[in-house]
Amino acid sequence: MSVHTNGSVYISHDVLADIAGFAAMESYGVVGMASRGLAAHAAQLLPGQWLRKGVHITPISATDDGHEVIEIDLYVVIEYGTNLAEVSRNLSDAVVYSLEHLAQVEVARCDVHVVDVKVR
Repeated sequence: MSVHTNGSVYISHDVLADIAGFAAMESYGVVGMASRGLAAHAAQLLPGQWLRKGVHITPISATDDGHEVIEIDLYVVIEYGTNLAEVSRNLSDAVVYSLEHLAQVEVARCDVHVVDVKVR
């Protein structure tokens, strides 16, 4: 049950990126997050406190009820031997679900960029 209160709540994009990063790391087949902009041959795993660096959030607009609409790009390293398409689809679904239910933002698009494949 939700209670309506007067005022506004603003959630920074860094917090949204953290939520997305943690949801990504809980997904099966994801070894880690990678920094965006690195060439595939220079990909390196990011430590846990830098998960947001593998997430790029672009604000699109706001809905009539005040919810923000965003687009997300995830840069990940996937476990060798897993189905890349299935892991990417599950990852995207998990991140969208987390953001829409925890932060109540609308996700227009969530793209997964597989930067590298590694053996766990």
